Amino acid sequence: MEISQFPQINPPHRLLMGPGPVNADPRVLRAMSYQLLGQYDPAMTHYMNEVMALYRGVFRSQNRWTMLIDGTSRAGIEAILLSAIRPGDKVLVPVFGRFGHLLCEIARRCRADVHTIEVPWGEVFTPDQIEDAIKRVRPRLLLTVQGDTSTTMLQPLAALGDICRRYDVLFYTDATASLGGNTLETDAWQLDAVSAGMQKCLGGPSGTSPVTLSERIVDVIRHRRRVEEGIRTEAHRDGSDEMIYSNYFDLGMIMDYWGPERLNHHTEATSALFSARECARLILQEGLDNGITRHKLHGDALLHGIQAMGLETFGDLKHKMNNVLGVVIPQGINGEQVRKLMLEDFAIEIGTSFGPLHGKIWRIGTMGYNARKDCVMTTLSALESVLNYLKFPTTQGAAMQAAWDHYCAMDRH
Repeated sequence: MEISQFPQINPPHRLLMGPGPVNADPRVLRAMSYQLLGQYDPAMTHYMNEVMALYRGVFRSQNRWTMLIDGTSRAGIEAILLSAIRPGDKVLVPVFGRFGHLLCEIARRCRADVHTIEVPWGEVFTPDQIEDAIKRVRPRLLLTVQGDTSTTMLQPLAALGDICRRYDVLFYTDATASLGGNTLETDAWQLDAVSAGMQKCLGGPSGTSPVTLSERIVDVIRHRRRVEEGIRTEAHRDGSDEMIYSNYFDLGMIMDYWGPERLNHHTEATSALFSARECARLILQEGLDNGITRHKLHGDALLHGIQAMGLETFGDLKHKMNNVLGVVIPQGINGEQVRKLMLEDFAIEIGTSFGPLHGKIWRIGTMGYNARKDCVMTTLSALESVLNYLKFPTTQGAAMQAAWDHYCAMDRH
């Protein structure tokens, strides 16, 4: 093998305007470049404590157990479900896109008794629909997705906490695609567990998953830990199996690692922790509400531009995420050809979609570091140019003008 076949890594420049990942903030990349520390160095454990404090602000929660799971956003999902679900537990999953199906798959791997309700992709659930299903199923856990990038829809959650408390249901949401760009009130909405990912509105690279856990769900996790350590319970006497089969995703052990005991579990991913800390610091420095407003401003500018271009949008716009827009691929246009030309000729990536929407919509993101006016205007200009090249007629410049008009109107406010 000739080492000359493997030159120094030099990735091409891309403007990532899909549903994630997006370009990381340069300040986050700088934070990742600092030298490593030992996992029990006082400086390192101090940074871990700071991460916990910062993400309480991002999640809007006082939860003590707010920390990072080393792994992509799916690692956070899996850690929570694996640690909270007992074999045979009934769980209810409202499915309105691909990532609801993911929650079902992971819950089944935890040997849960999975029940679903579904709406067509592009719609969301009302609280009454979810309450009716809870009354019928009587689940132990409600597993929700807040923002599903496969459909670009944002599921309203504010009323669900009260419903879950009335029926003694643990309430979890996957906020991978929504946290930081859309309102999420962990404590006010009585969420018991939330997991997220770095590579979307939080403005960093994938590789860590922030999670926050209420005392209710911590008690459940700790109880399972005691069972595994040999304390006999009714669950054991009736012959049921409560074992957690993962060591890496055992939140009881991870809490002992992040807590004052500092019991060895894994070696914390130092560079990823530095990056996650900087993401949270920048979000809180801007102001969480200001950041959400910024995501809405640029998401709406993109929407106005797309509509002025003569393109249809997908789904119920009343429930659109601030940070991702579904655009219907026009009749007679090859969606993959458009994406290829955008990437090769303009170095801009926009997304395709999955399942019933595959080949039918593009997904264009305005999130994190890329929730900026220049990114929106550049993307609109490039998309219009590609569509014109492929003989799709647009009113020249109308998309840019609509976006400019929106920005000017917002400036006056």
